[in-house]
Amino acid sequence: MDTIINFLASAMNLYSWALIVYILMSWFPDARQTTIGRFLTNICEPYLEPFRRFVPSIGMFDISPIVALIVLRLAETGLYQLKVWL
Repeated sequence: MDTIINFLASAMNLYSWALIVYILMSWFPDARQTTIGRFLTNICEPYLEPFRRFVPSIGMFDISPIVALIVLRLAETGLYQLKVWL
């Protein structure tokens, strides 16, 4: 069971970094049109889309990725707590 939890936690950590890179790419013109940008769009947008529906923008700033990252980190922490509990 430890191996599965460690694998899932590592995958969540890697996905968190992918989200951070995807978010930072929005600051650079045409960065999302690159091969890496399209790959990150394909893996990050399905996760971010539900958050964008429920979290309002503040002016021109979209804070839904921050909420999405917090939820992902809380889930990762929950996995580690499950590991300790088991």
